[in-house]
This record gives sequence, structure tokens and C-alpha cells, in this order.
Amino acid sequence: MWEDFKKFALKGNVIDLAVGVVIGGAFGKIVTSLVNDIITPIVSLLLGTVSFTDLHYKDIKYGNFIQSALDFFIIAFSIFMFIRIISKLSLKKKKEEVVVEAPPAPTTEELLKDIRDLLKEKQA
Repeated sequence: MWEDFKKFALKGNVIDLAVGVVIGGAFGKIVTSLVNDIITPIVSLLLGTVSFTDLHYKDIKYGNFIQSALDFFIIAFSIFMFIRIISKLSLKKKKEEVVVEAPPAPTTEELLKDIRDLLKEKQA
């Protein structure tokens, strides 16, 4: 059982997933700060409110929903832009790499002709 666990835990996919979760958590903090400290104050200046979470009608707190939806769209857009930039950078690297193709392997007929020629040279 321990060997199976080690094989599972040390697979590349599991380690990649763990790294992704850690980076995602850190990226989430950056985006949360972007939303709370930069975007929300700018939007609230335009709308005249301090925070969307303060918006409500009687017991219906629709401001929380607006804030959550805004957070979602900003996070989704940020991740989209991040992946797009990374993709473009990786495509540039791939274009810069020159793929050197190996010469085609000789066919059976060519090999047989070479063997025939060598045998003729030995007999002569």
C-alpha cells in the first residue's frame, strides 16, 4: 500500500496539480486585492457608493451578489489574459526553435544495391 501511495504522490500530474493549486491561491490573492483595492473604489466613485455589499432593499442584499459577480468576471478575465500571454510567449519560443529533421532512412532497395556494389568490389 505504501509503494502504491508513493507512486501516486510522486507522479508528475499530482505534483503539477499541487503547484497549480499553490500558484492559483497566490494569484487569487492578487486578483482579490485588485478587485477590492483598485476596481471597486473606481466603480463606486462612478456610482456614488462605497461598496456594493452595502446595497440592499429591505432584507434582500443584492449588493453581495453584484460584488461576487464582479469578482468572478474580473478573476475570469485576469486568468484569460494570463493564459493568453503565456500561450503567446510559448508560441514565440516554439517558432524560434528550429526543428532539424533527420535525413530519410535509405530504402531496402538502396541498401541492397549498396551490398551488391560492395560484393562486386570484393570480387574484383
